Amino acid sequence: MKKRCYLLVLVLMIVIFLVGCGTTPDNGGFIACISELHTPEKIGNYMLENFEYEVHDFYTLSPYELWKTRKGDCDDFSAFGVFVADYHGYETYQIEIFDNTFYQHYVAVYVEDIWYSITDNRYYYFGFDTFREIVDYVCDIRDNVWTKYIVYDYWDDIVEEVYND
Repeated sequence: MKKRCYLLVLVLMIVIFLVGCGTTPDNGGFIACISELHTPEKIGNYMLENFEYEVHDFYTLSPYELWKTRKGDCDDFSAFGVFVADYHGYETYQIEIFDNTFYQHYVAVYVEDIWYSITDNRYYYFGFDTFREIVDYVCDIRDNVWTKYIVYDYWDDIVEEVYND
């Protein structure tokens, strides 16, 4: 009986938390899914296997909307990764990278032990020391030169803003 009460309270707390974040699952599948994604590497693998790239120029899907539609862009993927990792207690960040184009690029950042890891468009990479190292790496593989980047914490507060002189 105590186990059932504990489980019920836990599920209610999760639902209340998700409703407060503007994410309202209409079934237990979403909660079950994110509960299994307890490492950044699993989050990246899940996104790679289940999500498809589709541009959303002027809006970001909530993690739940992305899970339902299974189609999103870098901003949607990074928001999903940060949400799920934060759910599991990871310290998380998002980096918005600017170059000489109209578009910005977003990456999710996770603190794992003494390293940063990232998911970049669903791909998981590990072993970075600094945000700058992450930005340089992402721009190298995208063959871009960054002009500015902004690092946001989980609550969208700016942690670091750097211009490339």
